[in-house]
Amino acid sequence: MYDVLIIGAGIVGTSIARRLSRYQLSLAMLEKEDDVAMGSTKANSAIVHGGYAEANAKLKGRLCYKGRIQFEQLNKELNFGFQKIGSLVITMDEEDLSKLESMMENGKKNGLTDLKILNREEILELDPNINPEVKYALYCEGAGVCSPYEMAIAMAENAIRNGAKLFLNTQVEGIEKKEGYFVVHTEKEDFESRFVINAAGLFSDKVDQMVNGKTFDIRPRSGEYLLFARGTGSALNTVVFQMPSKMGKGILVTSTYHGNLLLGPDAIDEEGTMDRSTHIDRLWKIYQEGLHTTDKFDPMQFIRSFTGVRAVSSTDDFIVGRTKTDGFLNAAGIQSPGLTSSPAIADMMVEELQKQGLELKEDVSYDPYRAPIIQKKEQMRSFEEVNKLLDIPSCPEKMICRCEQVEEGTIVDCLHRGIQLTSVDAVKRRTRASMGYCQGMFCRPRFKEIMEREYGIEIDIRTDVEKEGATRVGSQEFINYYKKQQENK
Repeated sequence: MYDVLIIGAGIVGTSIARRLSRYQLSLAMLEKEDDVAMGSTKANSAIVHGGYAEANAKLKGRLCYKGRIQFEQLNKELNFGFQKIGSLVITMDEEDLSKLESMMENGKKNGLTDLKILNREEILELDPNINPEVKYALYCEGAGVCSPYEMAIAMAENAIRNGAKLFLNTQVEGIEKKEGYFVVHTEKEDFESRFVINAAGLFSDKVDQMVNGKTFDIRPRSGEYLLFARGTGSALNTVVFQMPSKMGKGILVTSTYHGNLLLGPDAIDEEGTMDRSTHIDRLWKIYQEGLHTTDKFDPMQFIRSFTGVRAVSSTDDFIVGRTKTDGFLNAAGIQSPGLTSSPAIADMMVEELQKQGLELKEDVSYDPYRAPIIQKKEQMRSFEEVNKLLDIPSCPEKMICRCEQVEEGTIVDCLHRGIQLTSVDAVKRRTRASMGYCQGMFCRPRFKEIMEREYGIEIDIRTDVEKEGATRVGSQEFINYYKKQQENK
């Protein structure tokens, strides 16, 4: 019998697990995929939002800033990668000034103290490569970027270190309410728990219906992105949004935490489909819209496209806390700014569990720290240095991935942190091996061999995208399309 069982191991589920692991509790996470962070967490904008965009009347508006101000301390403890670089919402229209002022006032209602309106000269002094036609911007000093899947992985590893259990490839098929506890039926076994938290992301409406009947729907919304090579992120100093619309915050252009330029997302309501394919027409539109922010990026350095699917609830807000069934709690409908809000959602969940009678005793052995797997590379080694390390005998210093310069010791480290990794993409997310120009053509067989050596099992060399049958626009297809458009001008 567990005290708390969490369904879903994305950023919300792992944040809740890690937050609860500081207490003397029996905890478990159930995840239907073969790794944590496999849903919306692994494919999003990776922005730590300011907290000014969502209305104060909505829970997501009130939680965003409360989550954001925890990131610096969380990163000190968990080493997942966070950088405070600030954000701008820009406009080229004089008449949008009043909208920016309204956004700033909403941010103040949400608790923000680091907002101001900048004029053209101030914007270009802060970020010289922004479109010189810019008129005004709302600046939030405390916004930033992080690596969302690395954050969820860090949360999960630390929760496991502190006693939580993780069950992968374990899909929930039904939930029974008994007297004082729940029985959660999965395809593998049954789990008993006093409390159940539904953090099942895109499937959270289905999980809730197992207990409460139909109370809300999840409506998938897809967004496609363009990612450019490492180093291209230096084009901008801040996260730059265009004026938002009812579908989202507008196309953003930003550096990722690791220095790749990122453009996107668009926003398409998918009506029941969760296809993570990408499409050249959608990507081309995003590219063109990105040029309104800055033209200081080279399409020849495009390396990858991807699609994220957001869990938009029928309430258009987060659904967090108690339900009509005592002991069953929801953390559902967590679309943007869900990543930023996740620490605050975890805090809210702890408060609700206490209200429902869960006794929380501090565990004196709790260790909040988790060593990094990788460190941000400020400077890459020379081609000559890397070449010398490619074919040396097996040792921690042997270079496995030449594009991202990932060594064998890093691969081995990520394999032995409490979560058995059974896919090549699981290693990619933890080490960045295969995230460079060649997208794994060189290194994937090399680290697959290390996985098989360390675990003594056969590893499928196919990527997650290949396994699910999604199609992605690759670098050559996009570059050829770009050249064709240039010829037709």
